Amino acid sequence: MSLSHRTRIRVVGRAASEGVGPPRPLMGCRVRAGFPSPADDHLDAEIDLHAHVVKRPAATYFVRAEGDSMHGDGIHHGDLLVVDRSLEPLPGRVIVIALEGEPTVKRLERRGSGVWLVASNPRFAPIPLAGRECEVWGVVTHVVHDLLGRAP
Repeated sequence: MSLSHRTRIRVVGRAASEGVGPPRPLMGCRVRAGFPSPADDHLDAEIDLHAHVVKRPAATYFVRAEGDSMHGDGIHHGDLLVVDRSLEPLPGRVIVIALEGEPTVKRLERRGSGVWLVASNPRFAPIPLAGRECEVWGVVTHVVHDLLGRAP
């Protein structure tokens, strides 16, 4: 499988907090995916979305996903990924990694005595890391995608 068939990333920018804008309203209830409750229609507080998804601004950056190999993890083409370079790339985490010089996003797994990159789309085979040049760029902490089908 060539690298061009994997979900890749495109660096968007650092997670600087300047110019983010004022906090936005946060509903004081959870949103049900079933029938709505009219008793829950009040605002409780304000939320700064940047502060919610960026825990370590100096170590965090944003990238856009390209491709469909991570659909099973809710990562779609054009999604914005929040990546934290300060987190340890432990098995089970979704990471951004430069594999043989090309950045990609995959889940890191330990299988037997080896370490593998695993797509969450079953059409893509796991990739062994043994003997390959790679550099971990960070751990994906959040995914932001447009439900209207238009990537910003």
